[in-house]
Amino acid sequence: MLEFLPKEVRDGLDAARKKDFARKSRLRVQLGEAVFPITGMWHDGFSLDASLTPNLRGLVDIYDGARHIFQCLIVASKAENGDLICEFKRSTAVQSSPALDYYREENTPVAYLPKA
Repeated sequence: MLEFLPKEVRDGLDAARKKDFARKSRLRVQLGEAVFPITGMWHDGFSLDASLTPNLRGLVDIYDGARHIFQCLIVASKAENGDLICEFKRSTAVQSSPALDYYREENTPVAYLPKA
């Protein structure tokens, strides 16, 4: 339906959509000291504003505000309609504790108390 609108109107609607999403979204990509806001995210990729972002590839960190949520390995990125579309090979959720190499029972005691 948008294809019937003039190009200027489509561009204005697209810019307004990006601005609104950037205002609502707290998701961002951090690569070293550089920070780039995410404009869209799906199960195997995300999009960034192409005018603000260089061509990304490699391991990046994704944050929701100040909370580190994912570490992603970007394998492909391409510019499309003013967006930089990044596809990642893996996305690993960040945990606050180290991974266990054994199964921990639910009702296991945390520590043993000495005899009084």
